[in-house]
Amino acid sequence: MFQFFVDKENILDDSIIITGDDVNHIKNVLRMKPGTKIRISNKEDIDYICKISDISDEKIMVDIIEKDEKGTELPARVHLFQGLPKGDKMETVIQKCIELGVYEIIPVSMNRSIVKLDEKKKANKVKRYNAISQAAAKQSKRRIIPEVKNVMNFKEALEYSKNYSHHILPYENEEGMTRTKEIFSSIKEDEDIAVFIGPEGGFDESEVELAKEYGCICVTLGKRILRTETAGMAVMAMLMYEMETD
Repeated sequence: MFQFFVDKENILDDSIIITGDDVNHIKNVLRMKPGTKIRISNKEDIDYICKISDISDEKIMVDIIEKDEKGTELPARVHLFQGLPKGDKMETVIQKCIELGVYEIIPVSMNRSIVKLDEKKKANKVKRYNAISQAAAKQSKRRIIPEVKNVMNFKEALEYSKNYSHHILPYENEEGMTRTKEIFSSIKEDEDIAVFIGPEGGFDESEVELAKEYGCICVTLGKRILRTETAGMAVMAMLMYEMETD
């Protein structure tokens, strides 16, 4: 069943109006017909199982069959601060971590980041990143579309997350998976978790020390060294395992 997102004002008592780019996608790409069942999210707290009732060039009308207030989101919000990687690795991180339940992604320019973006490139990149986020959210039937924020430097990222309940920084020099498991299992429902992932060259030692001043806890993800595009996914998989209850 395909997933779509609509604004709350398009949701009526027993029907929903789909407008915008999804109209062409439903009508001309997927070639759906009246009677087809689809899933719709209000981007916040309710999903709807619906049946298409009418298709026109401007809008799609669907009838609400049932509501799903349980949803697909993790019980806590994971904010991924990803050190800017080179190439198209960031796109892979966004796609896969959204499938795994991340709440928000913040690209971070760090001391050892190979990629250096000017303001125009930053804006274009973030626009593309959010398009990838929306596609991944649809595919994985998320209730929300996780936002990919504008690129921050490391100090800005620490300031942005300073009031979160947990600050986790996977670091290659740490040891002891028992401690990692204890930290991950201590996370409670409705908390905000900041996860900091270094770029290809890893964290600079000065960044690690600064992170500790902001309350970051350094952890290991195991005995093997993970690539930057793998580390965030590994953390998300571990957190999903700990937090999913049914």
